[in-house]
Amino acid sequence: MIPLRDANPTRRTPVVTLGLIALCGIVFAWQLGVLVQGGEVALARFIDEHGSIPAELVAAVEAGAWLSEPVLDVFTSMFLHAGWLHLLGNLLYLWIFGNNVEDRMGRPVFLVFYLAGGAAAVIAQTLIDPTSEIPMIGASGAISAGLGAYLVLFPGARIQSLVFLGFFYQLIAVPAVIVLVFWFGLQLLDGIVSLGATTGVESGVAFFAHIGGFVFGAILALPFRLRSGR
Repeated sequence: MIPLRDANPTRRTPVVTLGLIALCGIVFAWQLGVLVQGGEVALARFIDEHGSIPAELVAAVEAGAWLSEPVLDVFTSMFLHAGWLHLLGNLLYLWIFGNNVEDRMGRPVFLVFYLAGGAAAVIAQTLIDPTSEIPMIGASGAISAGLGAYLVLFPGARIQSLVFLGFFYQLIAVPAVIVLVFWFGLQLLDGIVSLGATTGVESGVAFFAHIGGFVFGAILALPFRLRSGR
């Protein structure tokens, strides 16, 4: 099941969501420039420098170095991506679900929420594998917080989704609660399976970052749901 768009209009232009999409695109173009100029080695070094490495983050926190590079990398890592598929998939989800969450929360609050959600996602994955030296990158954790918030705020919204039935597929308007619970269930299952192997990061996907971000977003969206009375 691949969500393509929702039928949930916004009252105003989602400036923050559009800005985040643009920033991710700009940073990815920067990565491509690094790749063209220095090759794979230079790009790997760039990701090591700006991605969030759990072992370094733990060491920095234990030392009380709250403004050190490993702590700041928690935020820079949210704007790096491993490739076109990683980037475009994340931006699709950010556009579908982020604009409505921004509309409900308000622009400044949504920006803080997004960054905090990304940080919560990094912390969740770090707690699962605190000795990992593999950099975490991508907006997935922050976007997962948006998905959790969307589930709480708009569970009945219809999401136009591409649903695969064996070798066939069909476009179906699916309630958000089904789309998002299905997505979360997959992350949870894959995360549990990854524990029996190595870690979600080493398999290429930080599943517990997705899980942590989603739960964080759902919890922080509850006051907005209660305030709206819907």
